[in-house]
Amino acid sequence: MIAPALGSLAPRLSAAAADAAKNTDWTGHDTRLVVVAVLGIALVVVLTAVAKIHPFLALLVGGLFVGVAGGIPADKLISTLTTGVGGVLGNVGVVVALGAMLGKLLVDSGGADRLVGAIVDRVGERRAPWAMVLAAMVVGIPMFFEVGLVLMIPIIYLVWKRTGGSILRIGIPALAGLSILHGLIPPHPGPLVAISALHADLGTTLLFGVIVAIPTAVIAGPLYGTWVSKHVHPHPPETLSEQYTVTEREDGKVPSVWTTLSVILLPVVIMLAKTVVDVADNNAKSELHRVMDFVGDPIMALIIGVIYAAFVLRFDREQTSGIMGAALPPIAGILLIIGAGGGFKQMLVGTGIADSIGKAAHNSHLSLLLLAWLIAVGIRLATGSATVATVTASGIIAPIAATSTNTSTALLALAVGSGSLFLSHVNDAGFWLVKEFFGMDVKQTFKSWSAMETILSSVSIVCILILGTFVH
Repeated sequence: MIAPALGSLAPRLSAAAADAAKNTDWTGHDTRLVVVAVLGIALVVVLTAVAKIHPFLALLVGGLFVGVAGGIPADKLISTLTTGVGGVLGNVGVVVALGAMLGKLLVDSGGADRLVGAIVDRVGERRAPWAMVLAAMVVGIPMFFEVGLVLMIPIIYLVWKRTGGSILRIGIPALAGLSILHGLIPPHPGPLVAISALHADLGTTLLFGVIVAIPTAVIAGPLYGTWVSKHVHPHPPETLSEQYTVTEREDGKVPSVWTTLSVILLPVVIMLAKTVVDVADNNAKSELHRVMDFVGDPIMALIIGVIYAAFVLRFDREQTSGIMGAALPPIAGILLIIGAGGGFKQMLVGTGIADSIGKAAHNSHLSLLLLAWLIAVGIRLATGSATVATVTASGIIAPIAATSTNTSTALLALAVGSGSLFLSHVNDAGFWLVKEFFGMDVKQTFKSWSAMETILSSVSIVCILILGTFVH
């Protein structure tokens, strides 16, 4: 998920990881935390899949159970829960709302349909999933997963309506392209933190990351997406389906393909410019850095994108206001669910389960690359956050890596990122975001999204281990 205040988050989590490294003795408290996490996750699944309770309420109940059973003081239970909810809504919620506005403007202008028509006509319906994974990887280069997803959603819907079948045939490749970049490729926050903690070379990590990402995205995207679309048939919500339905403009002012592309890519270019400044300018206090930190923030980049779209897509003021207003009601339920998912995750983080997983890792005797991957997998499963998994696992593995000369630090950073993608489930707000956008139930989301994430993680670590036999 989008990392709130990543600069301050990383030191805190790294310090916690270092403390865990000092005390590696497994205790009964550690066992209790693992049991509580498993029970909390099981409770949410039962409440949503069996009792048919709305996911928003199920996640809040599950979060409170984890907090109470995990030993969080009573006077901090609600504040911990609301911190998690607010953290997600303050970042992801705003991004989803702005993305919905931008998508609605693109669709109602007729520009998105013209762009989709050009893509499908060029590559053909059979190769559409391959085009989607490529488009997602291009769009996702400088973007957090959620930002890329909200920009891709209208395109996914329109391509799906043109090609027919299950929406997963088009959606899974796009999700795979966005997710693998988020986990492995700088300038995404997780990989950058791992590179810093392990003192890996940025260029080498980027090169190896691309080598690993391409075959991984192909297997988990177009190949798995084509297979799973024959077995899982979601029913996308009518509100979103209607929102992303092409309507003829009365004024006939349909924007060109290039104008439409400029609307989609403007936020991408802005965030990419920020990344270039971050890498090229070592003075974090320079005026250029401060300006780009503001302009290149995902929320600010999307605000600029929405304003730009309102001008170049040639709507009058009343039309623009009406379209933007109509974009928000269909996503209200989605925002509440992903907020509750953030609260559930924060309860798990607050129990300190990441420290327990660090202790288990220190008592194992595995290869360093596999150990780094397993630590990240454990923290990802426990906390639901890819960024928390990457930051914490990097802090745990860094002291061990400092004494080893046989393992490439670049591959070690990638192994951590690979593990952070493993099996997104009910404690990940991204799980609920994908579930609601594609209109799936919990079981279908596990079969499609969670399985795809697991394939990404498993295939990428195999590729990393193979590279590790040649690179030291």
